[in-house]
Amino acid sequence: MHFANNRLLSTFSPAERVLLEPHATVVELRRGDVLFEPGSDVPATHFPSAGTVVAIVIGIADGRTVEVATIGKEGAVGGIVSDGKAPAYARAVVQVPGFALRLDLRALEAAKARSPYVRDLFSRYADALLAQVMQSVACNAFHPLEARCCRWLLTAQDRSGGNEIPLTQEYLAEMLGVQRTTVSAVARVLQDQGLIRYRRGTIRILDRAAVEQRSCECYENVERHFRDVLPEIRPQKIVDAADGTT
Repeated sequence: MHFANNRLLSTFSPAERVLLEPHATVVELRRGDVLFEPGSDVPATHFPSAGTVVAIVIGIADGRTVEVATIGKEGAVGGIVSDGKAPAYARAVVQVPGFALRLDLRALEAAKARSPYVRDLFSRYADALLAQVMQSVACNAFHPLEARCCRWLLTAQDRSGGNEIPLTQEYLAEMLGVQRTTVSAVARVLQDQGLIRYRRGTIRILDRAAVEQRSCECYENVERHFRDVLPEIRPQKIVDAADGTT
C-alpha cells in the first residue's frame, strides 16, 4: 500500500520492491518532527505518503530559518545522493503530519548497487530536488512576499494532496523567513479577495487558478523541470552486483 502512495516507490517493479521491503518500516510523522539536523548523519531515507509534507530548511545564527525545498508524495527525504556516510547540511522538519516509509540508508545504497533503475531514478530525483533548491534561492532573493507565499501554498497543496493544508501562520512565516505579522497581512489580503480561507490552523485554497496567477514563475518552472526529468518511466531489470546477471 505505501509503495503505491509515493511517486518514486510506485514505479518499482515487484523485484525491486523485494530489495527494499525487508528493510522498510511504515512510520507516523507528527508536525514538527525533525528527521535530521545539520551536521548529523542521515540514518534513513523517508518516502512520504500522500498527505505528508516535509520541509528542508536552512537556519542562520540569529535563529531565523527559511525553507529551501518542500517534499511530499512525489519524492524522498535524506540520502538521495549518498554513498555511505551522509552528513546532513540542513534540517528536515515535518510540516504536514502523516505516514511515510522509512528505509535504512544502507539498504537503499545496496538497492542502488543492484538495480540500474533505482540508481537512475534517484539520480533523476536528485536533479529535480536541486532545481527546486536553486529556484527557491532565486525566489527568496528577488520576488515579493505575496508571490512567494502563493508559490509555497501551491507547492504544499500539490504535496499534501488536498485543498486544505493543516498549517499555522506561525509555521508559514517560519518557512518564508519573515515575521508572523508580515505573513498574516499577506494571508488577510488573499482571504479578503476570496483566494484562500484561513481558520483554526488550516489554510484552504478556494481559487487555485487565481493563486497560480499571483504566484511567481518559480512554481511552474520547478514543476515543469520535475516533469521533464522524472517522466512516467517503466522499471528496469534487476542486476546482480556480483556477476552482472539479470
